[in-house]
Amino acid sequence: MKPILILQHLDTDGPAYLGTWLRSRGLEHEVRNTEAGAAFPATIDGHSALAVLGGAMSANDPLPSLRRAERLILQAMERDVPVIGLCLGGQLMARALGAAIKASPAPEIGWQPLRVAIGSPAAQAWFGERTSAEVMQWHYEMFDLPSGADLLATSDACAHQAFSIGPHLGLQFHLEIDEAKLRVWAAEESQAWREAHVAHPASVQDGPGMLSRLPERMTPHQTLADRIFGRWISFAS
Repeated sequence: MKPILILQHLDTDGPAYLGTWLRSRGLEHEVRNTEAGAAFPATIDGHSALAVLGGAMSANDPLPSLRRAERLILQAMERDVPVIGLCLGGQLMARALGAAIKASPAPEIGWQPLRVAIGSPAAQAWFGERTSAEVMQWHYEMFDLPSGADLLATSDACAHQAFSIGPHLGLQFHLEIDEAKLRVWAAEESQAWREAHVAHPASVQDGPGMLSRLPERMTPHQTLADRIFGRWISFAS
């Protein structure tokens, strides 16, 4: 199998559990981190799958790296190279497909529940028999559903949590989180986060809240990641 391409936008938003998962299965992968000075490639050629990670910027920001990521997403989808987008990555997928990126009705930060679309064959294929899950979120914006996409999951704060188009998957949440990455995030300080916590206590946790009950939260989260990453990579060749 050709290497898997991972697009990273910020030093603090790396592959985390996705990298661990790929290494444990002996799957070669290449990480391009634009904040570290590594430009995204011009073409998806030579890669078997594409993962697009998150970041603090808006998908609508006029950054050349974001537009190049969108071009790679469209190339991959046109060539049946499976794509997975995580938070900003999911928003970039939706935007590349013509859907709007806009302010979420409420921001979501920390561990938040979502509901899996009952009766959807696509949702069952990706999420299994689950009807709900608790996932790690960090977003102030959301994606509209692209034309032709299957809606897989929703939440009270954000109607569109996951969509798929065949072998391609866009997620609003951070399926790739692991403990090390979460501890870095929980130690961050920002005025926007503090204001969001006060204004939206139901959907925004503070740092200690994100770290509470960590083992009992992380284990099922990574079990879900095992399933979803496994299905995504099963389409690679």
